[in-house]
Amino acid sequence: MLTASQPGGRQGRCAQRYNAALMATDVAGETRDLEGVRVVMLDDLWRNKILRDHPELASHLDDVLRAVAEPDRILPDPVYERRRRHYLRGAGPSRWLLVVVSYEQEPARVISAFGNRKDPRSWSE
Repeated sequence: MLTASQPGGRQGRCAQRYNAALMATDVAGETRDLEGVRVVMLDDLWRNKILRDHPELASHLDDVLRAVAEPDRILPDPVYERRRRHYLRGAGPSRWLLVVVSYEQEPARVISAFGNRKDPRSWSE
């Protein structure tokens, strides 16, 4: 069984059911963020969302995971409080690889990834 991501955290029945469902779901890859939190890339999301919208990322799964583990910049999501944008320079098909991680569930998961030519928001201000 997966453990809670917060030190000393406890899992309720809902989290336990979710984790059991996740264990039955194929994971395309996983890593840990800078704080040591487990982050997964679900196979279905990788194939049916990210690669559908951004087929140029097909050979960049390792870069997507590296953007989470070793980002050059992390910014909060401008809309969702429990999401973060991880930026990795010089990886993927563009100047920046932008990977959005949702911490709204356990384990955290990559929910979007795409190339971006623009510098992260706080660097260009």
